[in-house]
Amino acid sequence: MTDPSDLLGRIADALDRIAPPAAAPTDWHSHPAYVWMGNHARAVAAIEAPPLDLIKGIDAQKAAVVANVARLAAGSAAHDMLLWGARGMGKSALLRASVAAAAEVQPGRIALVQANADEGLATLFGALRGAQRNFLVFIDDLGFDDGDSAGPRKLRSWLEGGVEARPVNVRLAVTSNRRAIVERHMREQDDPINPRDAVDDQLALADRFGLSLGFHNCSQDDYLAIITGYAAHHGLPFDPADALEWSKRRGARSGRVAWHYVTELAGRVGRVL
Repeated sequence: MTDPSDLLGRIADALDRIAPPAAAPTDWHSHPAYVWMGNHARAVAAIEAPPLDLIKGIDAQKAAVVANVARLAAGSAAHDMLLWGARGMGKSALLRASVAAAAEVQPGRIALVQANADEGLATLFGALRGAQRNFLVFIDDLGFDDGDSAGPRKLRSWLEGGVEARPVNVRLAVTSNRRAIVERHMREQDDPINPRDAVDDQLALADRFGLSLGFHNCSQDDYLAIITGYAAHHGLPFDPADALEWSKRRGARSGRVAWHYVTELAGRVGRVL
């Protein structure tokens, strides 16, 4: 005959597997960065980012982002940011590096939180609202599917104008390959009723960001300058002709391609970056 206590224990174990315990409350004051999972956060021990002085070819954009993040860390008025444009030009790296730099100057005053636009932002904002710290919520590579009007409108209301706006100690930083964020099609511009409505609606989200910065494909000189900075930092000699040949084989010149080339240089001589 089955022992009733053993049966109850097995039932309790099965229930725990079906409905695991709720995640422990997040300590929003102990780590430099977090990844928001939709209903709880995973702490990140260190922000992986290059030093700011190694981020080259985007000097104007870097100055604007660094200054804005420093204001947020200080508790001053700061803008939500949209960083848009060419792939691989350091948009995400610049945001991470700026927060890391601000945290060094003002320890404990700011943290980076990576999130997705469609995964519990309202819950995240509610959790951050009561924290005695400032946060940059980072949404990387944002885009919306065709026909998705609810997503952009919800994000617009969080930025400005809605009753569910983000808290005063939180600012959003979004990266995207397109300024309008939402795809534009010729059929929308050919609308016989009002040809500007669709385009204006797409740009309305971008207009809610106080700081909108474009990133463009870098010139040959900028590309070589980026490699020169990384190579000098890591003590790696290189041949500019070889670096240019690398970019030709990759079909692009960008900060990301430059870093891949530096990784190749390190690998050739058996170094670890």
